[in-house]
Amino acid sequence: MRLDEYFPPQRLRQMAEHMKNFAARFGIADFRQRERIPNTRRALALAEVARDEGRLDAFRARAMAAHWKEGRDLENDDELRAIARDARLSDDAVERSVSDPAYVQRIDAIRDEANAIGVEGIPTFIIGNAALSGCQPYDTLAGFANQAGARKRTRDAT
Repeated sequence: MRLDEYFPPQRLRQMAEHMKNFAARFGIADFRQRERIPNTRRALALAEVARDEGRLDAFRARAMAAHWKEGRDLENDDELRAIARDARLSDDAVERSVSDPAYVQRIDAIRDEANAIGVEGIPTFIIGNAALSGCQPYDTLAGFANQAGARKRTRDAT
C-alpha cells in the first residue's frame, strides 16, 4: 500500500521527519523513508526458517538494514534470496518459507495471538498486563518497565 494513499501529505511529512530524527539518534544517518507499506508476510515466513536454522538474529539484522537503509524490496523473492544468502541461511530457505505451510501457519498464529492481546503496532512491548506500542527511546521503555513493576537488574561482580 502506498503511504500517500493512507496518510495526508502533512502527516506524511511529519512522519518522515520524526523517523529521520529517530533513526539519527541510533546512528542511522542514511535512513530511507519508504513510499509504501510492504507486505512482509514472505519475509516473516523466511524469518521463521532462519529461526529454525539458528540464524534469526543474523537474518533480522540483514533484513532490517536491507529495508530501512538500502531501500530494498522485502516483497521481491530475488531480494529475499540475497538477504538470506547474506545471513548465511540454507540455499533453499526462501523456497521452503514459501512452500512449507508450517511457516505461514506460524505467522498466522503469531498474528492471532497479537490480535487477541490487543497489539496495535510494531513493535509492542508487553510487561505484565501493560503494553507500549511503537519504536520508543530507551528512557521511555525504562519508564514503562518501571511503571509496570519491573526491577532493574544488577550486574554480578564476577
